[in-house]
Amino acid sequence: MITELFGMASGLAEGVVAAAVPPACRRPLDRPSSIAADGADVVVESPVWRPRAGGRHLVPSLSVLAPASHRLRLEVSVRDGTAWSPWIATASFGGGAFAPMGDACAALRCDVDVFTAATPVEAVRVRVRLSRAEAPAILDAPWLLALSACDLEGGVVESEAGPPARLPVPALSQMTAAPEIARRICSPTSVAMTLAYWGPRVEPEALAAEMKHEALDMYGIWPAAVAAAGRRGVLGYLLRFPDWAAAAWCLERGVPVIASIAYTAGELAGAPVEETTGHLVVLTGCEGRDVLVNDPAAATAADVPRRYRRDEFVRVWLERTGVGYVLFSPTGTPAAPS
Repeated sequence: MITELFGMASGLAEGVVAAAVPPACRRPLDRPSSIAADGADVVVESPVWRPRAGGRHLVPSLSVLAPASHRLRLEVSVRDGTAWSPWIATASFGGGAFAPMGDACAALRCDVDVFTAATPVEAVRVRVRLSRAEAPAILDAPWLLALSACDLEGGVVESEAGPPARLPVPALSQMTAAPEIARRICSPTSVAMTLAYWGPRVEPEALAAEMKHEALDMYGIWPAAVAAAGRRGVLGYLLRFPDWAAAAWCLERGVPVIASIAYTAGELAGAPVEETTGHLVVLTGCEGRDVLVNDPAAATAADVPRRYRRDEFVRVWLERTGVGYVLFSPTGTPAAPS
């Protein structure tokens, strides 16, 4: 399986981003191909990106280092042969909605925030759509638009564990939140833990209110997590991790990974929830054949740190969604333990 992370940025040194992207996935940063008004909106378009293995699983994200909330939508078009597909859009994030556009075609479909191509594509373009009123403040700040492009071929290849790593990510439990949302806010709670590692402290319930997509009644939309971190000075991107080695590389360099996992009963020994169709946890380290995880579904903060067998964790993460949020400081320095 091959994953490439394409990106375009403004106001960021390429080395800042490169230091947080596994080398096997890393591609050079580009500048925008165009920034243009489109009625009441502003559209920022990437250059044409060409996945070397023919991407089929496409996950875009936008990280903006500005405190103001902003409405955005991510749009993708792919080419297989000589024809470009229509532009297909994610849901709108950040409050309100943009004018509707196509959500499916023969070549490409989008499920909320993930694009899947019918066949391997030779080229892809990404656009971010912003409100014209909000665009100047957003585009004047440092920002990173990223696209994870994975071929989904060959499956997950077993790799060595890598050197031991243990990151002091503060433990928080989602189960201490209000009962009506406690079981639903694993993503905001995982983001809150990772932000606290890098410095900013924010209550999971506050993040949940900010990250919730009201129309879809969802707290776990992946680009919304990256956007929330950016508002607190922490950069981020989404990546379809191709193997354990890419995750171990991040951990070795002090970068925790928020992993999207799914499992049935008996597949993940020691987990606080017997089974789940979708859950977010924070990878905090690895030791031999084990992975260290902050699992927000534990009943108390004291029970959040967990140790899972690496082969089981690889199965429920990399052999399922395989997606991780990678949130990192522009300075590369975590907060001092409190």
